[in-house]
Formats: sequence, structure tokens, C-alpha cells
Amino acid sequence: MLSMKKTEIHLHLEGAAPPDFIRALAKEKGADLTGVFDERGAYAYQGFEGFLRCYEAATAVLKTPRDYARLLAEVLERSAEEGVIYTEFFVSPEFCGGGDLSAWRDYLAAMTEVADKARAQGIESRGIVTIIRHFGPERARLTARCAAETASADWTGWVTGFGMGGAEQMHKATDFAWSYDCAREAGLGLTCHAGEWGGPASIREALALGCTRIGHGVQAIEDAELMRDLREAEVTLEVCPGSNVALGVVPDWAAHPIARLADAGLRVTVSTDDPPFFHTTMRDEYDRLASTFGWGDTEFRQINLWALEAAFCDKATRDRLMKDFA
Repeated sequence: MLSMKKTEIHLHLEGAAPPDFIRALAKEKGADLTGVFDERGAYAYQGFEGFLRCYEAATAVLKTPRDYARLLAEVLERSAEEGVIYTEFFVSPEFCGGGDLSAWRDYLAAMTEVADKARAQGIESRGIVTIIRHFGPERARLTARCAAETASADWTGWVTGFGMGGAEQMHKATDFAWSYDCAREAGLGLTCHAGEWGGPASIREALALGCTRIGHGVQAIEDAELMRDLREAEVTLEVCPGSNVALGVVPDWAAHPIARLADAGLRVTVSTDDPPFFHTTMRDEYDRLASTFGWGDTEFRQINLWALEAAFCDKATRDRLMKDFA
């Protein structure tokens, strides 16, 4: 599957940081990362809450615009090696300046410079400014303002989307309506993590915010009426099978509902979420889908077309990329 071109629309920038990159950065800064890695040098955690703690501890060494620029360059290079030609990154002003607009502009300028250089080399990407759900609705307003003030309304720039990640069990998505309204008015595309831990109800809450995409969304399989609504509205699911298996959302690959969702007519896509934390890559995801469900060129072409149709990018970019899957 390495030679097959791929699109990825659900990738957390910090969560894509390779362990060796974080270790090297920590060494430069003299940071103590005791407990973050296991004896093999991989990220060490148990369960979803443990994952969040490990994630935040590991990525705390990312402190400057230059750190984020270096990370983005590293991740884009590795994605390109996997055959990925278009990537959308979740990135939060909370981790890039603590929600301060002026600081966020500095971080964004550094990342945009890297993204522009990669684009010149044929590697497209966009950024989805992201609320950290467990920080709460009031704090989210700072992120929304950062998103609105730096949005690319015509989707030709780097910041084109707005979303929410973090602990899905905390707060209702609709508690963040102000922030989503702010982002919508700025012309940003809307997505939201839902249906990973919060059940079908969390997906309905995300739809109430006006989201055209759902991050994960696999628990839609539990509600036939919801699946019908998602199908009729042509909502796209940003499915991350390897992540779901690693965190115990589903017990194993055979039990994953992605094939059943696709067979039911829902628009499913495939991404890696936080790949080094889950010991996966885009090639691994495709290989497991092929071996588990018998997916081949037809299915993979379709999920890439759905991803591009839902992508938060301008029409010219979308049309150009779609030619790779004609």
C-alpha cells in the first residue's frame, strides 16, 4: 500500500510527534520526561486517561514557534513517505501560546512557512484550530478568537478549519456553541470529535453545532436512525481504526464498524489520529483494512475521494488532488 496515494484529514500535530523527535527536543531543553516512554522507547500509557496524560507530558517540551515548525516539517516528511499527498492537522492555540492571539500569530507564521515550502514540493496541508474540550467552554472562546482572527476564509491559506478534541466525556458539544458560531462566521469548516466515547448522542450534539464532519463517529453504528441522518446529510466520518483498537473503543480490528458504516452508505475516511502513540502509519491502516475486510483499490479510491470532497481546502486544490484518484 506504500505506492498508493493517500489523504488524511484527522491528524493531531503534537500527537504525530515521533518519540525520537520528542526525546531529542527534551535533551536540548534539559527537560525530564521520566515515565513518558517504555523500555523500548515508545510512548507509555494505559487507557484513554493515561493516553491524555502521556500526550500532554510528552508534548510539553514543544514551547516555541520554532519547535512547532520543526515538528510540522518532520511530520510532513514522514507522511509523504507514506504516500500522503494531503493532510489536515489539528493544532491548538492552547499549546501554541496559551490562547494568546499575538503568540498564536507567531506560532502560526512559523508553521505556515513550513507548510508553504512543503506545498511547493507537492505536499499539501491545512490546519484545523482546535478547542481542548476538557479545558471548558469559557477557555474555548480564546481558541475561537484565535481561529477567527487568523482564518483563511477562501481556504487557500493554512487555517481553514475549526474543531474540538480532548476528553469527550466532559461537557456537551453544544456547550461550545459560542465558539463554533464564531468560527462559522469567520468562514471556517467545522468538525468535532464525537462518537468515540460519548455514544450516538454526542454525534447529534456535534451536528447541532453545524459540523459537516465528525471526528471518529464510529458509535453511529449503534443508532440506525442516526446513520440514516448522517447518510442523508452526507456528513463525513473521520475514522481512525488503529486508534480505536489501541484505546479499546473496539476490541480488535475484526470488530471495527468501518466496513459496516461504509456498507450502510456513510462517507467514511481513514486517518491515523496520533500515530506514534498507537504504533500505526497510514500504510499500516490500509494494510489492516485490506487484510481484515478485503478492501482493495475500489474501496481505497472511494475513501480518498470522500476525504477530498470533505476537505477544508479551496476548489482548485481539491480538483487538482482528485485527479490522482480519477
